[in-house]
Amino acid sequence: MSGKTDLYDPKGNGKDKAVDAVQFVEVEPPSHLRGLVHRFLELKTEHALPQDYRFHALPDACAYIVFDQDNRGITGVSKLRATSEEFNLGRSFHFVNIRFLPGVWQDSREPICHGVIDQPYQGDLPLLDVNRQLAGRAFADQMPILIRLVEWLVDQKFLAPNPVTEKIFQHLDDIVSVADMAEAAGISARQLQRTLKRTTGFAPHDFLKVLRLQQALNGNDTWSYADQSHFIHSFRKATGYTPGKYTRKFDV
Repeated sequence: MSGKTDLYDPKGNGKDKAVDAVQFVEVEPPSHLRGLVHRFLELKTEHALPQDYRFHALPDACAYIVFDQDNRGITGVSKLRATSEEFNLGRSFHFVNIRFLPGVWQDSREPICHGVIDQPYQGDLPLLDVNRQLAGRAFADQMPILIRLVEWLVDQKFLAPNPVTEKIFQHLDDIVSVADMAEAAGISARQLQRTLKRTTGFAPHDFLKVLRLQQALNGNDTWSYADQSHFIHSFRKATGYTPGKYTRKFDV
């Protein structure tokens, strides 16, 4: 699988700068999974917090498998909308996640629910068994288990490369409109609409907004907005903050 999809490097969350006791770790996948998996993630408290922690999740068009390490029955496949969201995780939590690149999860096999996972898993995937296998292990020791799960999902066709999104990622620096996305993918605007909606759940204009936001968070200025005020308006609409206030409040 091509490593070129690394051109899309989403920032999945904004960590509140005022809370030092929350640990967020990202691990890159092995080379044979880089066209499917963006990162393996761990989010946990080092000790109980004095007050509830609100996790600021940024839109990234990715699908996630979430494993709650404090409740082995809580797991599932999730994704976000086109605007950022804040979730109250309480004062103590421990999650292990797999973040998949946009468009590779086969929704027809296992539909993706919206938002944070907080209900016992009812689907047919072996996620409950995997969560039990993860129990009591350090994050580094959980990696082989998570990798085997991804390989199984590929074999069972729950995951597959998405040639449309791959081509879009390969030409990110040249894309400033939906028409540019269609041209980069080598398909018509109507085909792009159908394909993105089916494989990512996003309409093309929402997918473009998410990619622009992520490029901005990466400090990439090649995706220009019409002017500075347009950028600030778009950023605030997507995140709820101006860029300046976001930078002061969160580490990304």
